[in-house]
Amino acid sequence: MAQTAMIEVDDLVALVRAYNPRTDQDRLRAAYAYGAEMHAGQTRRSGEPYFTHPVAVAGLLTEQRLDDATIITALLHDTIEDTRSTYAEVAERFGEDIAEMVDGVTKLTNLELSSSETKQAENFRKLFMAMSKDMRVILVKLTDRLHNMRTIKHMKPEKQAQKAHETMEIYAPLAGRMGMQWMREELEDLSFSVLNPEARISILRRFATLRQETGDVIARISDDIVTELDKAGLAAQVFGRAKRPFSIWRKMEEKDIGFSRLSDIYGFRIITENEGDCYRALGAIHQRWRSVPGRFKDYISQPKSNGYRSIHTTVSGRDGKRVEVQIRTREMHEVAERGVAAHWSYRDGVRAENRFAVDPAEWLRQMTERFVESADHAEFMEAVKLEMYTDQVFCFTPKGEVIKLPKGATPIDFAYAIHTRLGHQTVAAKVDGMRVPLWTRLRNGQSVEVVTAEAQTPQATWIDIATTGRAKSAIRKALRAERRSGHVRLGRELARVAFAQVGKASSDKALATAARAAGHEDAEALLAAIGASEISARAVVSGLYPELAAARPAPDVQAEQAIVGLEPGASFTRAPCCQPVPGERIVGLTHRGQGVDVHAIDCPRMAEFEDQTDRWVDLSWHPGHHAAQNAVTLDITISNDPGVLGRICTLIAEQNANISNMTFEDRKPDFFRLHIDVDVRDREHLHAVMMATETDDDVAKVVRHRLRDAKPMEVGAALS
Repeated sequence: MAQTAMIEVDDLVALVRAYNPRTDQDRLRAAYAYGAEMHAGQTRRSGEPYFTHPVAVAGLLTEQRLDDATIITALLHDTIEDTRSTYAEVAERFGEDIAEMVDGVTKLTNLELSSSETKQAENFRKLFMAMSKDMRVILVKLTDRLHNMRTIKHMKPEKQAQKAHETMEIYAPLAGRMGMQWMREELEDLSFSVLNPEARISILRRFATLRQETGDVIARISDDIVTELDKAGLAAQVFGRAKRPFSIWRKMEEKDIGFSRLSDIYGFRIITENEGDCYRALGAIHQRWRSVPGRFKDYISQPKSNGYRSIHTTVSGRDGKRVEVQIRTREMHEVAERGVAAHWSYRDGVRAENRFAVDPAEWLRQMTERFVESADHAEFMEAVKLEMYTDQVFCFTPKGEVIKLPKGATPIDFAYAIHTRLGHQTVAAKVDGMRVPLWTRLRNGQSVEVVTAEAQTPQATWIDIATTGRAKSAIRKALRAERRSGHVRLGRELARVAFAQVGKASSDKALATAARAAGHEDAEALLAAIGASEISARAVVSGLYPELAAARPAPDVQAEQAIVGLEPGASFTRAPCCQPVPGERIVGLTHRGQGVDVHAIDCPRMAEFEDQTDRWVDLSWHPGHHAAQNAVTLDITISNDPGVLGRICTLIAEQNANISNMTFEDRKPDFFRLHIDVDVRDREHLHAVMMATETDDDVAKVVRHRLRDAKPMEVGAALS
């Protein structure tokens, strides 16, 4: 078994002297020797000498440039607990302050933070009290946990899972709350590799595939940024990296999207000399790349409560990929990276002063003072979570139960977090007793009451309101079920009309036979496919009665010959914005390598190309008889009464026009508004269809639907 080489005492002293030349190296050497003596003969599960662990923790703390007392505490942090050493002996050899810190780490180690809620609350109380005495105790404990998580593979699987849960729920959020974001991210990712290794490996593989397909994107984008900064005369450092697998996975879960749809999976940092250069660098970035709206934040002019300062912007970089760029000064970067550790760091033998640092010990003292006397364990745990989990919100039900949600969650998410049925029936919400819109973003500590109605069903707009994967998944499932029911009803009408066109009835037996022929499970599945436009009713009828379908007269004009004035071999497309039909004046708009778009001469979109007349082509329709295959969308408003939709389909069929698609745009108790795609021959045929439809007493309005705010064509204008 491969073993990690232990840092020798001379190397450890050299690491400390590199940032603190005034270190008391004799004291460091004495602590190293004492720890080695106390742990002599002890081994870790990996088979390595146990003392490699305290030394590794000390080495990690030197990376944060911490003082001698913290480094010595790291070397001795397991002596009182695991060896014959005592508090008195440590105090005698290294001083009372070191002994108290070692004893504090020992007490933290003995806390069962993942135990029952009552015991967990008491242990959390002890945790905060220990931290409030000396913040360096928790720095050693967090680093101790980090090294243990890095070497966790040697533990039994059940122990790995327990430690990973504890790290994810307690230590990682605590590190983040103390401003040590790098440690939080690594602790989360290490826990993720234990709790969901398949998901993590999958994300790493996607990154590897992406790298093979696109090359080293990070290096190329970094070079691009450096080039732009050089042009602006700015001296700065640029760092780029792919975001950690757990961060990617969490974003995928929160947004309920796949890896391929994720944006800004790469992050870049620009470290400048001064604050003014931050804004000049921002200008250079925005001048070179297009910024993404809504993704700009200035934490320099408006710092976070923990002292964090930086400019965040997201831009569309190479190949349209979104990249996040953070811009900050060196002092700001130190606070952003090291958090509370910055208070104890040394530079050239002197405690480093950082004007941007905010002491998190104040938060801990306030927490301890506020809840140390509380006898309600549930209340204490709720308060702890409200303070620690800054990327989550904890809201209360009317009965006082706590519901945990991600930041940005809404009352819709709250309802589905309680029960799917409650979510489905949500009609309104009250937050702290006040009625609020369902899209309201919830905040920590708010009380939420969900108002329901038995007849309510999920709305399509809820997909954009919800933020949790659970809510989005439940809404989509309900909407799919509702859409299927609507597709079956619509498919039944379309099938009836198609069968009637060849003089046949759409009986249950005929539909069952057609379903088997088309490979569908049953007649209902076939009707749902017809209603969803996955298969046309005409094709179903043709499959059952090919002779009758073939007996229909063939058109004189083939589809590819419908337009006159095109270059030989040129392809064309009827523009979806105006949907021109034979008999209307038309004009072509060329697209390089993509053929010609055919527009009606009065199409509002053509105004956008008034200064590009070289792209215009004079076209006309072939004068022959055209097939009824030119789709036109009709915007129809009908009364919400039984049988009306069926009559409309019949009226259209009687004009020998086929309905190729139908969508409901608005459903009201008294009226429906829907879009019907009708296949017509020419403008006379379209006029006949619109006139026949509008004659029905239950039809309030029939207009020709056109995009880009084009004025709808009334029935009387169809022949103009």
